[in-house]
Amino acid sequence: MKPKDLIGKFSIIGSNQDADENSYNGTLSLTLDENERIIAKWLINNTQEQYGTGFFKNNILVINFNYKGFEDKTYKGVVIYKCLNKNVLEGFWSEEFGNPKYLGAENCFRITDKTELLN
Repeated sequence: MKPKDLIGKFSIIGSNQDADENSYNGTLSLTLDENERIIAKWLINNTQEQYGTGFFKNNILVINFNYKGFEDKTYKGVVIYKCLNKNVLEGFWSEEFGNPKYLGAENCFRITDKTELLN
C-alpha cells in the first residue's frame, strides 16, 4: 500500500484510555498534503473535532493528534494504526494526560457509497 491508498472517510469505533474502556464512535477523514504526509480529522460522537498529521510506512500509519478539551485546553497524543488493508485500520492510542496504565483502542472501516446507504 501507499499513502494515497488510505485517502477517504472511515467510520470509527473506539474505547478510551481508562479502566472503564468507555466507548465512542465517529468518523475519520484522511487526506494528503503536498509531501504525501497524512492529514487526519476525527469527529468523535458528533461533537468533538480532533486533528492530526502523520506518516505511513510498511502498512503502519502513525498520527500525532490534538484537540481542544475542557476550559479550551489543548490535549495531544499519538495513534498508531496497523493497516490490515486499504479499508480496515486497527489501532491503539495514548494522550499526554490519559491514564498511563491504559491505551485507547480504535478500529476504522472505510465508508463507501454503499455503506452510507445502509446507515
